[in-house]
Parts: sequence; C-alpha cells; structure tokens
Amino acid sequence: MRSVTKPKQSLVGIELVRHLAASGDRIFSTSRAREAAPNVGLNDAYLSEALHHLRRNGWIVPLRRGLHALSSAVPGVAPVHEFEIADALVSPAAISHWSALHHHGLTNQVPRDVFVLTTTEASIPRTRTAKAKPPRAGYVIGDTTYRFIQVQPSRFFGTEQIWVGDARVALTTVERSLLDGLARPHYCGDIFEVIDAFRASLDRLDIDRIVRYASRLDDAIAKRLGWVLEHHGVRTPAIDWLAARSIRGYRLLDPTGPRRGRCNRRWMIQENQSSPLGP
Repeated sequence: MRSVTKPKQSLVGIELVRHLAASGDRIFSTSRAREAAPNVGLNDAYLSEALHHLRRNGWIVPLRRGLHALSSAVPGVAPVHEFEIADALVSPAAISHWSALHHHGLTNQVPRDVFVLTTTEASIPRTRTAKAKPPRAGYVIGDTTYRFIQVQPSRFFGTEQIWVGDARVALTTVERSLLDGLARPHYCGDIFEVIDAFRASLDRLDIDRIVRYASRLDDAIAKRLGWVLEHHGVRTPAIDWLAARSIRGYRLLDPTGPRRGRCNRRWMIQENQSSPLGP
C-alpha cells in the first residue's frame, strides 16, 4: 500500500508548489504552505513529509527554519533574486555596503557576498561558514553567502525601495551606502574602494543629505566624510560645518588599518592609508 500512496502524495506535493507559484508565493513559510495545502487536497499530517520530498527533489530551497523558496525548476518560475532572499531572511532588512555600492553603479568590483543591514533587535539566521578558500563567515544558501550587519534601531535609516524582478526590497541610498563604507570599509572592499565610490558619485551626491545622515552617526564618520569630500574638491558651507564639529583625539581614516601616518589637524584624521591616494 505504501508503494502506491507515496507517488500519489508526492504528486500532491508538486501540485502544492504549482499552487504557491500561481499565488505569487515565490518565498513562503511553512504556515503559508499549511494554509494552501487544502486547495490541492494535501493532508496536513503529510505536509512536513511533502516539504521534505520537495526539498530532496529540488522543487523548493530551504532558506532558514520554516522558510522556503520555489526553485527555478518549477515551470514558469524565474529564479528568486538574492536580494529578495535577503529581504525574507531577516526583518528589518536593507541591502547595504558593497552590495548597495555595486547596485548604485559606484564600484566595478562585484561582491562575492550579499551584505544586509539590519538591527540589533532582529533575529538573524545562525552564521555558517561558506565552503570557500579561504573560508568566509556568513549565512550560506547555495552558492551565495549573506552577511548581516547589525546596528542600533536608531541607526537604521537612509533606505529606499527598489524592484528586483517581481519583488520590492529595501536598499540603502547612495548617501547611506557611502557612509557605511566609511564606517566599515572592509565590508566594501577597502578604504580605497570607498573613496573611489565617492568620486563616482559626485554628479548625483546630495551633499546636504549625506551631511545630515553623518550627523546622526559617529563623529569619526563625519570627520572622514569631510576629509573625503574635500579630497575630491567639494566646496560647500557643509564642509566647513563638518570641519568645525568638535571631536577629541585623532581618528583613523581607515578604521581597519594601523595607527600610523600623517595627522591632518583640520579634520582630526590620521591618514593611515597604506598607499597614496589619487585625485
């Protein structure tokens, strides 16, 4: 009897996938699958086993506990975009850092990972090490590693909605992406990549907005911002406001680098980049 019912149950599982696809549920929770199951005659008692077979046969992809995505093997279903998956993995979420810089066209380097800004109050998937040489820390789904950068809720701002395929996801604005690069350049390649991104953004950069954003973040970020803008020849009253901002002690231009190099008194920045910067 089991040899007869198993294939029938598997076919019902495939019908569930087709129903979810038709409903637009490219990414779905187990509870959503449970809601949809009666529409295809799937017994709730069999749901867990059906999902297991669907995963094993490549119809669905597990994202995290209780969350799945439809595979591109499902007829009529386009591959789920990495940004769409990132948005589903954690809430709140915004594509950020190197991923955002690349999306904005501010870097020619294609990041290997997807960087996601979220808050310290968010529940992020347990970190797993990517199978790469050298290993990279992050949450791995298939060939993609997701890197979650957590900030205080008051610092989760400066985002906009974009379309990726049929889904809308949050992305940090040009201005916020650049400031995130000054705060954590190692999540954007390095400090030189960030400074080059500023150069590439000058024709569309909202100076008032980026200065306003910087005022809500660390003093060190505001000083690095003033240094970089002046380095690129930007001349506005906002530059003088940044220069006048009080700060105690010199801060590193590259927070990931060694404490050495010329000290710029105007910006209270120690220029610790390891090689000269071009114009």
